[in-house]
Amino acid sequence: MLLLWVSVVATSALAAPAPGAGGQRRGAWPDAPNVVLVVSDSFDGRLTFYPGSQVVKLPFINFMKAHGTSFLNAYTNSPICCPSRAAMWSGLFTHLTESWNNFKGLDPNYTTWMDVMEKYGYRTQKFGKLDYTSGHHSISNRVEAWTRDVAFLLRQEGRPMVNLIPKKTKVRVMQRDWKNTDRAVNWLRKEGINYTQPFVLYLGLNLPHPYPSPSSGENFGSSTFHTSLYWLKKVSYDAIKIPKWSPLSEMHPIDYYSSYTKNCTGKFTEKEIKNIRAFYYAMCAETDAMLGEVILALRQLDLLRKTIVIYASDHGELAMEHRQFYKMSMYEASAHVPLLIMGPGIKANLQVSNVVSLVDIYPTMLDIAGIPLPQNLSGYSLLPLSSEMFKKEQKFKNLHPPWILSQFHGCNVNASTYMLRTNQWKYIAYSDGASVLPQLFDLSSDPDELTNIATKFPEVTYSLDQKLRSIINYPKVSASVHQYNKEEFIKWKQSIGENYSNVIANLRWHQDWLKEPRKYESAIDLWLKAHSDPKKFEQK
Repeated sequence: MLLLWVSVVATSALAAPAPGAGGQRRGAWPDAPNVVLVVSDSFDGRLTFYPGSQVVKLPFINFMKAHGTSFLNAYTNSPICCPSRAAMWSGLFTHLTESWNNFKGLDPNYTTWMDVMEKYGYRTQKFGKLDYTSGHHSISNRVEAWTRDVAFLLRQEGRPMVNLIPKKTKVRVMQRDWKNTDRAVNWLRKEGINYTQPFVLYLGLNLPHPYPSPSSGENFGSSTFHTSLYWLKKVSYDAIKIPKWSPLSEMHPIDYYSSYTKNCTGKFTEKEIKNIRAFYYAMCAETDAMLGEVILALRQLDLLRKTIVIYASDHGELAMEHRQFYKMSMYEASAHVPLLIMGPGIKANLQVSNVVSLVDIYPTMLDIAGIPLPQNLSGYSLLPLSSEMFKKEQKFKNLHPPWILSQFHGCNVNASTYMLRTNQWKYIAYSDGASVLPQLFDLSSDPDELTNIATKFPEVTYSLDQKLRSIINYPKVSASVHQYNKEEFIKWKQSIGENYSNVIANLRWHQDWLKEPRKYESAIDLWLKAHSDPKKFEQK
């Protein structure tokens, strides 16, 4: 059935008006295309192209690949939910909006690309997970982020595990996501189809984010990979790769901290690892089906030929690569995201190898609508790389630079982290650039990022570090985050008064904390009394 309408859609799409045709700027209404943006959580972008695409059936992502443009090297600007989404909705790098962690994002009144499109005549609607404004997520999550510089090591997550639903034929496992998908589809059928103006629709999904793990005790995190046999049948078990791990004693110190706080330093059997990865891939298959519901609705309503569809994710999922699950890392599984675009005027069956990132969505959305782009954006429109209608001379104007920036300042990582990704290299710097050794990977020869060659190639390391510093004064940013963490922790501590000792002992780290509560409180006291030397963080 899917194949039957593929050719019909492809033919009709070619006849539709293209976004920004000829590069002419114009108002959005009345001839601009509709736009539908579907953003999932925790989706490893490498699953959208070979060889990762061999491990799980993703028919609707494959449909978008065949009839649109897929970006093979798309990255998050911060591998955690709120800061990543803040970058996507603002078009600005994390340090510019100071979206430091899952508690600190954009102001609720911040002007997003959707607000701008509405101002220019678009009808707008959003459903599901947004998570780009400040004030959300658990107390535990924010306290862990604030205290990451404290000299202690505590497990903050439940051990990663799997959970199979007894009902073998269960399709709608993540019911909240399916409900939001239904709401988006119903909106298209009842409202979107009737608009004379173009519309922009956003659907945010929580899948394939791991599920909560209440078995891990009070203030539990989300370490359960949960699915049904229906979705597991979409996974090719034989194609599942068991990741190689460095011995604990040889891990980079930041990686060891992350692995420990994520409760991953214990023993795992090969079967456990393979099951975690299989269940994660099955959750990705369910995500793809929700994307498919939106695409099918657009087709049934004859809207697909005049609608640009974009699919992306806020970050990836390590799924036991580098002895970790979750995200919060610059390794490919965590930082590499899917990014696919299809619709009128978008090149079909095109794979773009240029490095791009989620801040590029803001200017791309405005460019689709023909709205002039603000000058202060960190991102670049993706239309010159994906649209059929851009003239040759325009391809060299405002083209995306050959690098992307990602950074992380949240929990489970005990130093601010900065990634500069170029065509060949991935350079990762930490903190002040001196106290923690950097990492350098040649992804062309070491795609699994198992060999840090920073000391082997000092000239390359130095050159990339200088480039990184020209983009962001990262020692200064690290100092700002360090100060922010202390100030926020002090305010929080004062707000709970006499209950402080009890509350802090029973956060997600309670299993370790309660063994030696005085020791850990004392470590925090020492951290609060210590004063950072401002000169330590001056740009070199």
